[in-house]
Amino acid sequence: MQRRQAEQVAAARVRATGERVTPARLRVLAALLRRGEAASHHELERDLAADAIDRVTLYRVLDWLVGQGLAHRISSADRAWRFTAADRRHDAHAHFHCNRCGKVLCLDEVKTPRLPAAMPRGFRAEGLEVTVKGICAGCA
Repeated sequence: MQRRQAEQVAAARVRATGERVTPARLRVLAALLRRGEAASHHELERDLAADAIDRVTLYRVLDWLVGQGLAHRISSADRAWRFTAADRRHDAHAHFHCNRCGKVLCLDEVKTPRLPAAMPRGFRAEGLEVTVKGICAGCA
């Protein structure tokens, strides 16, 4: 997605939450939209260096975006969270994690079961993650 288009989409999505529209929220969401693939905090920090968004603000904005359903957080084998833009239509799906380069991609065509899953008595499911691990096309 081009920069201008990403900024416009980000602005519309943040406005639709009814919450404050801040420059940091717009810049971080636009960066996620431009990337088109999941990014770690460190990768986003590097992408946003010119926008002078500090580390703490980036963490807070990412948490806010996830809480609003505008981004989702993906855990990976390297213990780094990765984030990607999402919209309200974003269904539960699997992710692909490249064992060589660490790239994480959404596999939108691979749907995951909806919660609540059958849980032992007294347990409450709050999330379900499915990750396919292998080698991406760029590393193959």
